Order: sequence, then structure tokens, then C-alpha cells
Amino acid sequence: MSRCPLAMKLLTVCLIVALMVVASSSAIPKTDHNKRVHENKLSDLQHEDEDDEHNEDYDHEAFLGKEEAQDFEDLSPEESKERLGQIVDKIDKDKDGKVTEEELKNWIQYIQRRYIVTDTERMWKDHDLEGDALHWNSYMKRTYGYEDSPDNADSPTFSYKETIERDQRRWTAADTDKDQKLSKEEFVHFLHPEDSDHMRDVVVQETMEDIDKDKDGFISLDEYIRDMYPNENGEEEPEWVKSERTQFEQYRDINKDGKMDNDEVKNWIVPPDYDHSEAETNHLIYEADSDKDGNLSKEEILEHYDLFVGSQATDFGEALTRHDEF
Repeated sequence: MSRCPLAMKLLTVCLIVALMVVASSSAIPKTDHNKRVHENKLSDLQHEDEDDEHNEDYDHEAFLGKEEAQDFEDLSPEESKERLGQIVDKIDKDKDGKVTEEELKNWIQYIQRRYIVTDTERMWKDHDLEGDALHWNSYMKRTYGYEDSPDNADSPTFSYKETIERDQRRWTAADTDKDQKLSKEEFVHFLHPEDSDHMRDVVVQETMEDIDKDKDGFISLDEYIRDMYPNENGEEEPEWVKSERTQFEQYRDINKDGKMDNDEVKNWIVPPDYDHSEAETNHLIYEADSDKDGNLSKEEILEHYDLFVGSQATDFGEALTRHDEF
């Protein structure tokens, strides 16, 4: 039986388009780990809001983790307090009715580690492993769709040359035993270099590459501000941006030459003596310790539930399904 020429042409076009979609999608990076690591901090949110007030959403993510903090947003105050009470019981390890500074700090660090472990598990399972190790070619194929080196202009990975080279540099630093493959532990360093001392130089280099637009080896005040607030519409800067200008001039630019060099960027990104979990612990205790005894009772935490978990008093107070997360 003969086929309609027009129908055959349409079918051919459809097949070509479908193959083009498949081919192009296979070459798109499937991971987002190569986004710049900014600081070894407890949340991606700004610590202060536009009015220079402490951002409570930062507290929520530091105390709960990002996903759980979002869950709590839909709970009524009664539900928030009930769930929060269950968390407090877990934080209070010695069951003496008081949450000490150490117990709260340990909890915040646990929340941070839990995110890293969960993220690593998810990504590890997404790759083709050889035994208990991940090889570079397998990573390349899963992430970019091909194993080809990006050095050849005819290579399908050539358009990702800079990103692949960046990945390879981070891979080499994470490969501590230099066997050309990553164990699961080394893969943690690869995905989250901000948490590994031996990866600090990589973190600093990636930051410099991303912010230093004129490639002079320094980060100017303008580059620093434009990185966090492009302001393409020429609007008046909010207060938090003005505050960041002050931060740059007074604290980031240590030698006061109007720009940050490599050492100053390292001091900003991975400060040697600053502990984010300790700072957040001190802040929460300062805000919620009503009787000023240096500890937090369960009642004090529940009284300040909006500080720890946030809540929106909904009309229906719908309970979420994830009641056994903690």
C-alpha cells in the first residue's frame, strides 16, 4: 500500500526533531554541584534582611534544614509547637529538661551533615560505579552525555570545556589517594569542597574565577557587589547591599587597597577562626533564653517557636505527611 508523500515527509521531520531533542538533552549537564561554593554556611539565605535585621528564615534553615523549614511554613502555631517539642526532646540528649549550648550546636551541625550525606547518597546512586568507586569517564558520561575530552573542537563536550576543566580540577583535589577514581568519601569532598580543609584552595579559585570579571587577579568592590546584586535596572540599592559595601571596605579588604586578593578572598570564603554553627547557636540562645541562665528550657524554645521554625497560622492548619522525619 502506497503512503502519502506529505505524510512521509511529516513523519521524517518528526523523527529528526525527536533525535535532535534526545541528542541535545544527553549533552546537558545533569548536576548542579558545579555552581560556585560561596561560604561554608548553614543556609543559602542572607543572614540579614533588607532592613539589616536578622533574617529568621536563615535561623529556620540552620535549625531544621531547608526541606523541613519549608514544611513548617504551612503549619499552624499549634502544629509547629507540637513538632518542635518532638525535636527539642531529641536535642536534649541527657534528658535533663535543658538544651545546653553544646547540645544545640551539635544539633545544628547534625542538620548540616544530614544534608551533605543525603545529597551525596542521591548523587552517588545516580552514577555507574565500578565496585565501590566512581571513575572519571563514568562521571563524564553521566554528567555531560559523553566521555570525550573537551580539548578537540569537534568533540560534543567542547562547549562545556570550562566547566569540565573546573570539574576535573576539583576531582583531582578530591582524589586524595591519587588513584584516578573517587571513593564515596572522596566524592563528598568533590560535591561539598567547602567542608574539607584540603579543598579550600579550590573553593577560593572557583570564587575568584566567577567574580573577577576583568580577570586581573583581584575582586574589586564593584565586582563584589555586582555578583550578589546585579541591579540591571538601575534601582536604588536596598539597605543590605549598602551594608555589604561597608563589610567589604571595613572587613573584606584587609589591606585597604580597594580590592580583595587571593588571601583576602580565602579569609572571606573560608575564615579560619569563624564557626557558623557556634555563631548561630549563640544567636538562638541570646534571643530565646528568657531567664538568662545560659541554657534553653523546652518552654523557652516553644515560646519562641517562630524564631526556631517559623509558622503561618493557616485557616485549616493542614498537617503535613512527614511526621516521622525527626
